[in-house]
Amino acid sequence: MHKKSALIIGGGPAGLTAAYELCKHSDITPIVVEMSSYWGGISRTESQNGNRIDIGGHRFFSKSDKVMDWWQNIMPIYSDETSFEITYQNQKRTINTENNAHPAHDSERVMLVRNRKSRILSNKAFLDYPISLNLETLKKLGLKQIVLIGFSYIKSFLFPIRDEKSLEDFLINRFGKQLYEVFFKSYTEKVWGVPCSSISADWGRQRIKGLSVVKTITAAVRKKIGATNKSISQKDTETSLIEYFLYPKYGPGQMWELVASEVADSGGVLMQHKEVTQINIENQKICSVVTRDVKSNELETISCDFLFSTMPVKHLIRAMEYKIPTNVKRISEGLLYRDFITVGLLFDKIEFDLDDNWIYVQESTVQVGRIQIFNNWSPYLVKDPSKVWIGLEYFCDTSDEIWNMKSTDIVALAHKELNVLGFISDEANVLDKRVIKVPKAYPAYYGTYAEFDAVKDFTNSFENMFLIGRNGMHRYNNQDHSMLTAMQAVENIITNNSDKENIWAVNTEEDYHETKNP
Repeated sequence: MHKKSALIIGGGPAGLTAAYELCKHSDITPIVVEMSSYWGGISRTESQNGNRIDIGGHRFFSKSDKVMDWWQNIMPIYSDETSFEITYQNQKRTINTENNAHPAHDSERVMLVRNRKSRILSNKAFLDYPISLNLETLKKLGLKQIVLIGFSYIKSFLFPIRDEKSLEDFLINRFGKQLYEVFFKSYTEKVWGVPCSSISADWGRQRIKGLSVVKTITAAVRKKIGATNKSISQKDTETSLIEYFLYPKYGPGQMWELVASEVADSGGVLMQHKEVTQINIENQKICSVVTRDVKSNELETISCDFLFSTMPVKHLIRAMEYKIPTNVKRISEGLLYRDFITVGLLFDKIEFDLDDNWIYVQESTVQVGRIQIFNNWSPYLVKDPSKVWIGLEYFCDTSDEIWNMKSTDIVALAHKELNVLGFISDEANVLDKRVIKVPKAYPAYYGTYAEFDAVKDFTNSFENMFLIGRNGMHRYNNQDHSMLTAMQAVENIITNNSDKENIWAVNTEEDYHETKNP
């Protein structure tokens, strides 16, 4: 009998989750085709002389029980206790850790519980992020700014923008114009390279969801009176307000390398350095794909019964051997992306004593958008814990000057900007460095995005093709959302469900498909 196979384009969280689910719950053989030498996509971990880089920063947190359990099945949580409680949907369950009750440095395959701390650097002051209207923040803002923020918020509350089209409209309605300009505007426009007024409000609905001034104040009051949610799941906490998270000991790539290994052990086929150049179609079904080895240029045709795509939508449409409707081709070609550069720099010390995971740089005097302190994600990301290993994140387009600069010049720019921001002195010596460029890191919510439904309807018409993940769906999904799209697609195959709307519904509700108790 013919054993069915599913070709999966891309070995990131969505692609590898699909492969793992197929191995565990079906007799369909997954064939994962990855263009790079890494597993995990943008969630990979790269190494520089023993110091590890988390590209973009990946907190392992989800309000989905299925995802939380899935992660813990791959990598158990390390704890000093032999057991502890976590809460899902206000129901407690006990996690036994007797097999892992030893120091974390003695165990490789563990998830650490990490404190979450991020701040905004604005006007040379560190302000809590997400917005925390505590006494310290109010002092830094000053009386005049507080009054302006208050009146601005009241105005937005009483007279909201009715036709909320842009991200600017979305943020002003929830925070008021003044708070929007202090906390959001500069950083967001660095990320996207266009004014917030040109970005669809859909981005805010997906990334910020239910966060508002009222919920921020409520969270601050609960924290002050000791009513903070102490469970790992934190299901009743808005995503932007979570205070701790799970994190693989050696960074997110460790998770996805383990998943890839388990897929291979379960009979899945893993192929790296392979680019999909052509998708062949017969009778409105995908029948095979053509791959090109990026090292040898050798072409190979691979037959398949199902296709999962996480590749950028415009490249998927280009690769399809099919008469593409003119409108679909125009829209797919007009989909835009933002690219990303991480600059890892190692120092003996920096001027600030920081316990932040991230610093969001709201200063318009520098190009850097965000700064990671890798030591605070996991101490095991740093070879010598006495050193400070930081990452500067630059958002750009491949046509921008910074993208096309030599690595030495990018390092010099990063060093200069750290000095301007006060993180290092003029004499600070860079002990090690690494520049990583990631094209198409963020699908953009401008260009032809507003017309994307026509592309979605077209791709949905191919019964055995499933678009999943961030670039696969041109949607700024978190890691867990990408996984959920893969899980749902596999479930649809197993249950013979041809309606793909449940895949596209992932990350459209406010609570990741979970119902909060009122």
